[in-house]
Amino acid sequence: MLHFLPKPLIGTLSFLLYIGNTLFWAVPILFLAVLKLPPVKRWQTWMTYLLDTCASAWITLNNVTTRLFTRIRWDIKGIENLSVKDWYLVVANHQSWVDILVLQKIFNRQIPFLKFFLKKELIYVPVIGICWWALDFPFMKRYSAAFLEKYPHLKGKDIATTRKACEKFRYKPVSVMNFLEGTRFEPKKHQYQQSPFQHLLKPKAGGISFVLNAMGEHLHKLLDVTIYYPKGSPSFWDYISGKVHDIKVRVRVLPIERQWIGDYEDPAFRAQFQQWVNQLWHEKDQQLIELEQGESR
Repeated sequence: MLHFLPKPLIGTLSFLLYIGNTLFWAVPILFLAVLKLPPVKRWQTWMTYLLDTCASAWITLNNVTTRLFTRIRWDIKGIENLSVKDWYLVVANHQSWVDILVLQKIFNRQIPFLKFFLKKELIYVPVIGICWWALDFPFMKRYSAAFLEKYPHLKGKDIATTRKACEKFRYKPVSVMNFLEGTRFEPKKHQYQQSPFQHLLKPKAGGISFVLNAMGEHLHKLLDVTIYYPKGSPSFWDYISGKVHDIKVRVRVLPIERQWIGDYEDPAFRAQFQQWVNQLWHEKDQQLIELEQGESR
């Protein structure tokens, strides 16, 4: 609607609306988080529904800002039969921080509010960190192989801690998001890894195995999301200032089979799990190639 304005002005106004919207919704979210403290399951579950409703409203208003200032042509396929009453594990390729905004836009009110696994230290981020805690984002502390070798008694504690944090998810549908590449795609990273994929970094199978081992019995379906930017990976500023005109998203709904829930330290299981994840990534890479070829025709 206001896309005719100069790009720097659009970006500035959008950014201010994003900040204002975040601060506005932080107030009821923190208030409800306090009300949620009494250890009564039904009460806490009801408060969680209200908290997620606030979070969805926050995303909705961010999407309104995007529609107000930009003219993005969205090409989205595969979200027709999703439900807010199901449990999902969501995986996607990662190119930009814009990916998170894209995922929030396409899945808002289509599936339960997206929850990300976060490093424990992120709870100290001003305002947003405590909101993540209030919204039941799982905070986890991962231990390196070298650390566990020095302190073997802590082996398995990261899994146990995360499983405990996710116990509340059994009472209410949830969507848990994981970027398997672990970092944003960049040509230098791609070259350094000697990745066998044309458009992707190597997936870190251990990460998704960690999630499934922590709460796999509560997750029913895998949403395999492929995000493609025809003009290349945009920055956050590009997105909010109206410089992005086309975004394509493809979603596959796959069952989470019991055989993929197991101990990643077991060599036989690890080999099979890595093979499964690599196959997912080969199919995703081929889809990105087809999307790219479709643009050149």
